[in-house]
Amino acid sequence: MKKKASSRQISEFIWGWIFILPTMAGLIILNIYPMIDTIKQSFFKAGDFGKGNEFVGLKNYEKVLLDGEIWQALWNTAKYAIVEVPVSIVIALLLANLLNKRLKGRDTFRTIFFLPMVVAPAAVAMVWKWLYNSNFGLINNVFNIKVNWISDPKIAIYSIAVIGIWSVLGYNMVLFLAGLQEVPRDYYEAASLDGANGLQQLLHITIPLISPTIFFVLVTRIIAAMQVFDLIYMLIDLNNPAWKKTESLVYLFYKYSFEQSKKGYGATVVVLLLAVILILTVIQLIGQKKWVHYE
Repeated sequence: MKKKASSRQISEFIWGWIFILPTMAGLIILNIYPMIDTIKQSFFKAGDFGKGNEFVGLKNYEKVLLDGEIWQALWNTAKYAIVEVPVSIVIALLLANLLNKRLKGRDTFRTIFFLPMVVAPAAVAMVWKWLYNSNFGLINNVFNIKVNWISDPKIAIYSIAVIGIWSVLGYNMVLFLAGLQEVPRDYYEAASLDGANGLQQLLHITIPLISPTIFFVLVTRIIAAMQVFDLIYMLIDLNNPAWKKTESLVYLFYKYSFEQSKKGYGATVVVLLLAVILILTVIQLIGQKKWVHYE
């Protein structure tokens, strides 16, 4: 016979739902419903003036699979992520490990590294566009070189990735600092007594113990990197020779959906991106069992 719930349990149940309802409502309205609607739109062709959508089945997907521009954009996005994600994680981890020690001005350095995260993307793009300018940019003038950082199709996407690394460094560092706070100092003291140097402590103590944090940062950074849009949109214009080599999937979604009013085809591009991100996330979830320690 089931025990009848007490008035206190009923009250906690009700208040629990009251507290999570706003979050659930926001998740459904801002995330789940738009995702379902986007998948639905991918099976339609947008009518004139946004009305009278025509059901086309899988034709949008067939077109996407045969569209060279889509695959070029996917490759551009992948190259950006391949550079930005691992480099930003490694540098942020090293900085966090350094700034976790008792250093003079430690809090000041932490603030300086985190500042790019609170700067408007438009301001970031304007500053870096000036730094990268091939004629009077600071980088070329300081090093006395002549490099077309954002107009050379061979290196433009990597130049943009450098900005991405700079922008996200502070955020990753703060997450790693939070993970390092949970590592007992006794481990480092014991390792020092055994003769382990700083690098050995980093590889055999720090990384294994904060591997859950590293895994979280890795997953979220790959998802964010695959959605790169604002930097490319503000740095590269349509007349730039490197335009086709820097287009991202999200930019193509923007172009098709809002500039050309092909919302069905644009939605199909987003579904492709969603599928790629899901595959990468599943691979990471399977692979993390071999290197992430939750003990």
